[in-house]
Amino acid sequence: MSFKCGIVGLPNVGKSTLFNALTASKQAQAENFPFCTIDPNIGIVSVPDNRLEKISSISQSTKTINAAITFVDIAGLVKGASKGEGLGNKFLSHVREVDTIIHLTRCFDSEKILNVNNSVDPIRDIEIIETEILLADLESLEKRLEKNKKKKMEEDEINFLEECLKLIGKGENLEIIKKKFEKNIIKKSGLLSLKPKIIVCNVDENSLPGGNKYSDMCKKKFINENVIIVCADIEDQIMNLQEKDRKDFMVESGIKITGLENLIRAGYNALGLSTFFTSGPEESRAWTIEKNYNAAEAAGVIHTDFKKKFIRAETVSTADFIKHKGFNECKVSGKLRLEGKDYIVNDGDVMLFRTGA
Repeated sequence: MSFKCGIVGLPNVGKSTLFNALTASKQAQAENFPFCTIDPNIGIVSVPDNRLEKISSISQSTKTINAAITFVDIAGLVKGASKGEGLGNKFLSHVREVDTIIHLTRCFDSEKILNVNNSVDPIRDIEIIETEILLADLESLEKRLEKNKKKKMEEDEINFLEECLKLIGKGENLEIIKKKFEKNIIKKSGLLSLKPKIIVCNVDENSLPGGNKYSDMCKKKFINENVIIVCADIEDQIMNLQEKDRKDFMVESGIKITGLENLIRAGYNALGLSTFFTSGPEESRAWTIEKNYNAAEAAGVIHTDFKKKFIRAETVSTADFIKHKGFNECKVSGKLRLEGKDYIVNDGDVMLFRTGA
């Protein structure tokens, strides 16, 4: 299981520069005019995890395989996109394909970079995007709730869609719907407004690491959201350096962790994800699962047969695995546990699944 993050924002806010930094590539055009990105750029990135490196070293694994995250650089949206303005419907179709939305907003002044608006206002820019997404959802809801289409839906799905339509009509936040309906119904609906989101403030170099008046506006306005501060240009410079030079550059720039690590943490949190590990002489590997997965469901992420033929899971925490230098020593020390299929997997569990023939 991996997840896909879509980077959205108005034209020329730094989406392609950030994408290039996150994926350590020059795949995305980063030109100074609107709509230089038309088809989305897609980059798959390994999730950094120091725990995995230590586990692999202890097991002397031939291969070390990190979990993966996919970033999608989506074309800049403009006001009226829900009615086809700019790249309109193409933009919205790309947003539908991602698991979480990264709202990148401009939080710096510059006379060199073209701006679709006359002033820098990150709140206005984010609200333009959210309004267009909401209008697209409104149109989708109205179409799906037509009488002839209602007959093909389950009652709970109809109730959910009608409740969403009612909330939009009242101008209320759709987020409150998450307390009333099951996660599966929400996910099945495909409504863009209900996708988890992360707000990323793209600041200038001098505003690192604490941000500036524009990023402060975002933190104050979106108090219940993940708000992250990055400088896309600096992140791009970091990723173009050799590994050994990155830490020195980050210290000089006042950056404790990279934007990539920040976004991954926020993404895991927004989507309710966690990590477990498998380890042996052939490979050590990180696996991404949803929180509260049981042992059988976690085994099924590796292979569907593992879930069907599950017998037990030999389990140890990462801390104990590292402290006692592997499964065998953990067993001798009484730290290795035998867990059944209903065991809820903890983040950082190192697991060995036993299955039937």
